Amino acid sequence: MKPIIVIGHAVLDRVYRIEAFPPEPTKVRALEMIESGGGSAANAAAAIARLGGEAELWARIGDDEAGAKVRAFLDADGVDTRHVRTLHGGRTSTSAVIVDGQGERLIVGERDHAMSLDPSWLPFGRIAGAGAVLSDLKWVEATLVAFERARGEGVPTVADVDIAGHDLLFALLALADYAIFPALALEAAFPDGNLEEKLGRVLDVGPRHAGVTQGSKGYTWRNRAGQSGHHPAFASEVIDTTGAGDAFHGAFAWALVQGHEDAACARIASAVAALSCRKLGARGALPTRAELESFLTASLP
Repeated sequence: MKPIIVIGHAVLDRVYRIEAFPPEPTKVRALEMIESGGGSAANAAAAIARLGGEAELWARIGDDEAGAKVRAFLDADGVDTRHVRTLHGGRTSTSAVIVDGQGERLIVGERDHAMSLDPSWLPFGRIAGAGAVLSDLKWVEATLVAFERARGEGVPTVADVDIAGHDLLFALLALADYAIFPALALEAAFPDGNLEEKLGRVLDVGPRHAGVTQGSKGYTWRNRAGQSGHHPAFASEVIDTTGAGDAFHGAFAWALVQGHEDAACARIASAVAALSCRKLGARGALPTRAELESFLTASLP
C-alpha cells in the first residue's frame, strides 16, 4: 500500500484520570496519570500505522525533553518520523488532559507560537508516490503547498477541519477532496441552515466529500456524486474520548487508500474511533487491523 502523508501537530500529552469534574475550582486527586503521544496529526498517523498502513508524519518539535518523548512515542507506534524536524530552540507542544469517570475530557494545550512555520524543507516531491495526504490544518503553510501538489498529482487529500475561524479556511477547503468537520467547527464556519444545507455549502467550496463527526450521534456526510449517509456511533467501552476524532480521520484516510467507497470509509472510521476510547490516552487503545475486522464482523451493519 502507498504511504499516507500526515501533516500537522505532534504533542506530548500528560493525562490525568479523575472521578468527576468539580463544580468549582479546587484541588482534585488524580486516580491515574500517564504520559502519551498526542496531537491531531500525530494521533491520526498512529491510527494508520496501528492498522498496518504506512504513515509518514511531517511535523515540527522542539529540541527539549518533551520533543524527545514525542518522537519516541511515534517511533514506538510505528510512524515514519524521518520528516519530523527538531527545531533548535523550539518548545514542543504539551497538553494537560483531564479525563472524568465518563470518559469526557478537558484539554489545556500550550504550543510555541514562535516556532518556524517555513515548510520549504519538506520533501513535497514524495507526494506523487503517496496514497493520500491528510492534514489537521494546524500547519497551514505546509498544508497549502502539499494540497496544491497533491491536486496536481491526482493524490486525494483529507482535511480535519477544526479551524473554523481561520482566514485561509476557504482556500484550504478548495484544495481538499475530503473535508471532515467536528460539529462545532461546522456550525462556526456555516452557521445558517440545517445540517444537510451546511454540508452542501462545504461541497460548493470545492471538496468532493463533506462530513461532520458528532460524537455519540455518529457521522453524517454528503458527496458530489449525490450520495449521502449517516453512520451511528458504535457502542464500545468508554474510558477516554481523547483523540477519538483523530483516530477517525486516520482510519478514514487508511480506508480510502484501501479502495473503499465513502460509506465504507465512514463505517471503518467510526469503528476505529469507538475502539480508541477503551483505554486512557489517545493511542493506548488504537486497534490493529485484526481487531478492527473482528469488531466489524461482530457489529451490526
